[in-house]
This record gives sequence, C-alpha cells and structure tokens, in this order.
Amino acid sequence: MGEKRQWKCKYSLARSLPRILVLLLPLFSTIQSFESFDYGDALSKSLLYFEAQRSGRLPHDQRVTWRHHSGLIDGLEQGVDLVGGYYDAGDNVKFGLPMAYTITLLSWSIMEFKDQIVFAGEFHHALQAIKWGTDYFIKAHTHPHILWAQVGDGDTDHLCWQRPEDMTTSRRAYKVEESNPGSEVVGETAAAMAAASIVFRKTNPDYSHLLLEHAQQLFEFGDKFRGKYDVSIEAAKGYYPSVSGYMDELLWAALWLHRATNNISYFNYAIQNAESFGGITWAITEFSWDVKYAGVQIIAAMLPIEGRNKDEKQVHQEYRSKAEYYICACLNKNNSTNIKRTPALLLTVYSNYLNSTNQMLNCNKGLVETHEILSFVKSQLDYILGSNPMGLSYLVGYGPAYPQRVHHRGASAASYRENKVFVGCMQSYHTWFGSHNPNPNVLVGALVGGPDSNDEFRDRRDNFAQTEACTYNTAPLVGVFAQFHAQQKGWLQFH
Repeated sequence: MGEKRQWKCKYSLARSLPRILVLLLPLFSTIQSFESFDYGDALSKSLLYFEAQRSGRLPHDQRVTWRHHSGLIDGLEQGVDLVGGYYDAGDNVKFGLPMAYTITLLSWSIMEFKDQIVFAGEFHHALQAIKWGTDYFIKAHTHPHILWAQVGDGDTDHLCWQRPEDMTTSRRAYKVEESNPGSEVVGETAAAMAAASIVFRKTNPDYSHLLLEHAQQLFEFGDKFRGKYDVSIEAAKGYYPSVSGYMDELLWAALWLHRATNNISYFNYAIQNAESFGGITWAITEFSWDVKYAGVQIIAAMLPIEGRNKDEKQVHQEYRSKAEYYICACLNKNNSTNIKRTPALLLTVYSNYLNSTNQMLNCNKGLVETHEILSFVKSQLDYILGSNPMGLSYLVGYGPAYPQRVHHRGASAASYRENKVFVGCMQSYHTWFGSHNPNPNVLVGALVGGPDSNDEFRDRRDNFAQTEACTYNTAPLVGVFAQFHAQQKGWLQFH
C-alpha cells in the first residue's frame, strides 16, 4: 500500500526522454511520414490537466467535472487561509517547491509563446492555470519573511489511497521564516511570481503589480536569510529534497526579477554571484524542479549586453558557453558528456532566440542551425504523442491509445460528483488502488513518467515510476505544443 519514494517524478518523460530515443529516432522517420499529430489538441489537453490538479473550492467554469471541492480547511489549524493551489501529482499533498516551479514554467511558456497560444484559442485557459497557483502563493506569503511552503504530510498521505474530496490524512501546514529559512522554495516562488507578473502585465496590471511586490519581498527574504528548505521542513526531504542547494534558485529568481523590472541590481546580482553560486562553473545536463542551472544559463545567455563593461561581458559569455553546452548535450553534439534526457522547452526557447538574432549554435561537433534543433524537439514531441515502439501516447487522453491506469487517487476512484458516499483509507485502497480495471476518470493532459530505458512501459497503477504524472511535467510542454501547432497550421514560419 505504501508508496514512499525519493525524488518524485524526477526522471519522467515530461521533462525528458531517454538518450536511447536519440538512437531510435531514425527508425521512426518512416512511421512519422504517415502520421500527423494534432499539436493543437495536445495543447488544449495539457492545459485541461491543471484543472484536475486543483485543490480548494472549484469555480463554476470547472471543466474537469469528475473533480469537486477539497482541502477546504487547509491552514485552519495554523490560523492562516491556505485553501487553493495544486496537488503536485497523484497524491493529496501541496508541495511548495514543485508547485512554484510549475508556475514559473507555465509563465515562461506563455511569455515566450503568447501569440501562438492566442492563435490556438487557449490564452484564457493558460492564464487561469497560472492564476490558480499565484492566488495561492499570495495567501501563503503572509509576511515579508514568512512563506507557507507545504500542506499535508507525504508519509501519512502515502499510507492512504483516498480521493481528495474524502481526505482524512494530516493537513498540517509547514512554513519557512527567518529562524527556519528555505531559500530554494522562497527563491522559486519569487521566480514564479515575477514571471507571472510579466504575463499579467497587460491583461491585469493591478494583479501584475501585486505579484511583483510579493516576488521582490520573497527574493529579499530568501537571499538575506539563507538556508536549505528541506532542513527547515523535514517533511519535504523524502519527496522533494534539495540536492543542488539554493544558489541556483537565487540566481534564477534574480534573473526573473530582472526580466520583470529591468532593474540593474538584479542583473548585477546574477553577474556578481555567477562564479561563487555555480552559475558559470557548472556544466549541467539536467533541468528540473531541483536543478535550475541550465535555465539560469539560458536566460542569462539571452540577455542583451550592450553598455556592459568588459568583466560583465566576460561573465555573460561564460553563461552562454554553459547554456550552449547544455543545448549541444541535448542534441548529442558534445565530444564528451551528452544528456540522457531532454526537456523541449529550453531547446525551443533558445532556438527561437538564435533564429531571431540570426545566430547558429556552436557545438563541439560543428555548427547547428535552428531548424535542426526544432526538428529534434519535434521528434521528441512525436515520441510522446505516439511515435514510439509501444504505439502509446504518454499524454493521457490524447490519441487512440494511452495509459489507462494512471497512478492518481482522484482518477482511479469513483467521481465524487456522482458518488458522494465517504470512502475511508483502507476501503478506498482495496476498492480502487487494488483494482486491475482502467481508471473510471481519464486524467486528460497528464504526462506520465513514461517508458524505461528499453522503451518498455507497464500500465499498472502500482507502477508509480511510469504511470504517475506531475504538474511540472506537463507545464513545459504547453508553449512547445503551441509553437508546433502554429507551424503546423502555416501561421508561423521558421527559417
């Protein structure tokens, strides 16, 4: 019954794909010539997934109708309103670090691919997905130097298989503060709110200003009172431990605040701390909720450097060198270390940057044109959507064949809207978790963990490594699906 594990969803398909796919891609080229994937449909479904993950009182326009209100007393015991936000995966805990990372990636997607998302008719839903998270962060940031960073306890939650509407497990809330700091979760939440403030700048300027105010306070808090968040919140350690430390989150937050404010002090922070914080010393082959260095390096590499002095330009060049190391590693173009898994968002964003500035990628194995990067990204998307040895779409609900037994409490149980009879932990475990039948509710738009390194996939509810989905897995795909939908429809041309 238990499902305790380390580093939830860390190595899943959504962020990345096994390196073996790079070797197998030529085998799929013939198949792909006869297939046409609907990236617009994939985009719509990916945004729908976030509605299935909502905690709190659901709105009248909730489209995932098998979900209902849940977590309505979150924070009550601590005297704070923590109703809302997102469940991270198939459980009922609200983990602050991955939730904030999800909102940062969603905001980045919408910022970079806004026109494409508008073209697809999904802009309203994209804004809703972000705002459900940022509304919660505003509640959780009750004081300039206090952030409520988790609701629920993973250990007790994972001993109970219960739909969120019936929760009887602990809803204890955990916070970080001056005496118990947590710079990772504070920095990531600052980044999320800064990025979201850019997204809402035109559509909701007052809300944008509020988000930016919170982001600046949080950054000051995380930087002034430094410390690892999983030391202050031990309940997070078994699920989202901070292995990379908090320096990448502080650099990440500073760069997002620079983009949001154009304040030179945030740029200077990223330059002055580049070496001591590892920003220009780590050559990274991972980008995840824990390790942000590749994202830091790519954002820094795209910053304009006109008017900067010689030392600043040198640091900028070192950021760019590390950013391109990562991109080249994704493309298997490095002489030494290449990446085993590749998140499409960073490649697409950087490819667009190179295209817009008429540049090429300089790898150890030669120059790479932007269309080659995008072709690789497309191959990865197509693998996810069904061009793979299993013939499965790993985006749930997309296409004719997809995982039927997703590791998810709500999806595996009878809909609360249809059956409001309370079901306890043990009864729920035996009735729903132990069933070999397909889930009664389709978790549309969820990107599951996916196949193993041999491209094999076992569709079993207890196989959480392959059948569980997480919000931060789907988030980076939103903008990429929008980009390729626009290209597919002839609305966007690449050169």
